[in-house]
Amino acid sequence: MEAWDCPVRAVPGFGPKRSKMLEKLNIRTLSDALRCYPRGYEDRTNVLPIARLQAGEKAAVRAVVGVEPSVHRVRKGLELTKLRIFDESGVLELVYFNNRYGAAQLRQGHEYIFYGRVEHSGRVKAMYAPSYEPVQPEQTGGRIVPVYPLTAGLRQSDLLRLTDVALSRSSGQIEDPLPTALRDKYGLPDLDSTLRQIHRPVSLAQTGLARRRLMFEELLLFSCGVQRLRQARTQEKGLTFPETGLDGFWQAIGFLPTQAQRRAVADVAQDVAAGKPMNRLVQGDVGSGKTVVAAALCMLAVQNGWQAAVMAPTEILAAQHTVWLQKVFAPLGVSVVQMTGSMTARAHNAVQQAILDRTAQIVVGTHALIQEKVQFANLGAIVVDEQHRFGVAQRTALRHKGQTPHTLVMSATPIPRTLALLLYGDLDVSIIDELPPGRTPVKTYAVGEAMRPRIQAFMEKQIAAGGQVYVVCPLVEEGESGLKSAEAYAHTLQSALPGRRIGVLHGRMRPDAKRQMMARFSGGNLDVLVATTVIEVGVNVPNANLMVVEDADRFGLSQLHQLRGRVGRGRRESYCILFGADKGQAAQDRLRVLTRTNDGFEIARADLAQRGPGEFFGKRQHGLPAFQTVDPTAELALVQCAQKEAEQLYAQDPTLAAYPALAARVEGLFRDDSVLN
Repeated sequence: MEAWDCPVRAVPGFGPKRSKMLEKLNIRTLSDALRCYPRGYEDRTNVLPIARLQAGEKAAVRAVVGVEPSVHRVRKGLELTKLRIFDESGVLELVYFNNRYGAAQLRQGHEYIFYGRVEHSGRVKAMYAPSYEPVQPEQTGGRIVPVYPLTAGLRQSDLLRLTDVALSRSSGQIEDPLPTALRDKYGLPDLDSTLRQIHRPVSLAQTGLARRRLMFEELLLFSCGVQRLRQARTQEKGLTFPETGLDGFWQAIGFLPTQAQRRAVADVAQDVAAGKPMNRLVQGDVGSGKTVVAAALCMLAVQNGWQAAVMAPTEILAAQHTVWLQKVFAPLGVSVVQMTGSMTARAHNAVQQAILDRTAQIVVGTHALIQEKVQFANLGAIVVDEQHRFGVAQRTALRHKGQTPHTLVMSATPIPRTLALLLYGDLDVSIIDELPPGRTPVKTYAVGEAMRPRIQAFMEKQIAAGGQVYVVCPLVEEGESGLKSAEAYAHTLQSALPGRRIGVLHGRMRPDAKRQMMARFSGGNLDVLVATTVIEVGVNVPNANLMVVEDADRFGLSQLHQLRGRVGRGRRESYCILFGADKGQAAQDRLRVLTRTNDGFEIARADLAQRGPGEFFGKRQHGLPAFQTVDPTAELALVQCAQKEAEQLYAQDPTLAAYPALAARVEGLFRDDSVLN
């Protein structure tokens, strides 16, 4: 450890108790303190006279303390500390709640710069719990003050003092990871200047340039990490599948594949024949036929003497994959088995034995596949369906069931290619941007409650014509006020549609009950299936031609697009009805996006713009890496620049020997489990 980068506990005034508090902010050393960037700034440069202060606005004022603070006990648990300050233009009252210490440091007759929100208190103006600092000799105005994230027991003054120490000791001591040529090319400050500008800016404009430098640095480091992963993969030996002919497979699937499907399969075939472990992402819109690509990989594995595993997020989807794959592969003499968590011990053992003696060539399952007790004889290829629902660790656990098996991950959440490369790290990307013939666009309508009688009549009309209906509710049972629940709604709907067969499906049901309910619906023994979003992914009932989503304003656009994709899979004209358009202008505007387009990529872009990456991707392990300074979805141009520069750096210098500071930081990413491991 460098002399300047000592543990926080070695800094005077930061003993064991305060150091423990700082650990909650991941601050253990002075370098950690420098990387704890302000979450905002208080602009105290515009110092106003008291007479010009406006109620309801934050402002800075330079004034003298007129009287010593006085304490008033209003009631039990509430104590007010008051004092008055003045300048040449007027008087201002300061008020602190249950905080004698906040005002105790102020001395009568001394001049300070105060900052806070101005309110009216009777006939006088007041500031409640303002921050302050003594006026220094020759000081003419205020300054830009950083506002740091805090935890219980810490004050802003603690972070200000600690970063002061860190800045003074580190000045000129930290190696800059950004090559000089890149800083010059993009007009970015060096690291010393950046840290000074971000922690102690002279102007807000300075903070903007410093933040851009930090964003670019973070994106470049991650992009370099991705390049290193790709480089390692090209040097890693993998299985070679020399037999890549698929004529029999194309005949077995029973329909003519699209050109986009053929391109994706060609990418896979080229990968598996190269002798390197394949790591490929196939992303495509709802109904684009990604499963065909997965099946092709399974075929390539089997015809080259290896087993394949397909992992799906739900038992319903796993069962559906199993049925379709068995139908495709039975004429080819290939065995497909299923393994799920709800299987009996006897059934599980039978499947396990079939896997070990190689009579099971393709294994479809859920998380059950990654259980420690599950072993494969010779796993050569794995498919992870709906990648965003699995963590990296789960994908890795399945891969470790074999010797560097080829890996294909699939996602039906279309995102821009640039973001996909960032999101999925070292994976190559194939995009299926074409729907199979016969998939007609679903007519979509956003409606309000006033339309309910007409919609129920429309449901009856579709059922009478031989169609089937999905109804999706946000809740399983009665909960949040005003929202529809699946169980209660099914009872209500039975009264509105007398004589119709209505079933309920949700995630709390036992696996066998869910399978039976889904089988009844897909077999035409139910007219209406009232469900939660358990049917969001992969469920395929071609006869269903009407999707009704209750409280649609509570769902993300991409999720609604996934739900809409459950219909329009057969020959019937299909419809999607979204209730919630009467929940305000914002809800109406959001839902109208779906009425205008069936393009999943366009919808995903709108979803990202409206909700941001956190909500769009869900929990962090299923989505974007934890970037500290940058939102990649809002900085796609910067992402592209960083990716391009990382590619060029590694092309010119595969070990980054000429850039030791950059190489050291990239190496650090691989020691941080949360980033690239």
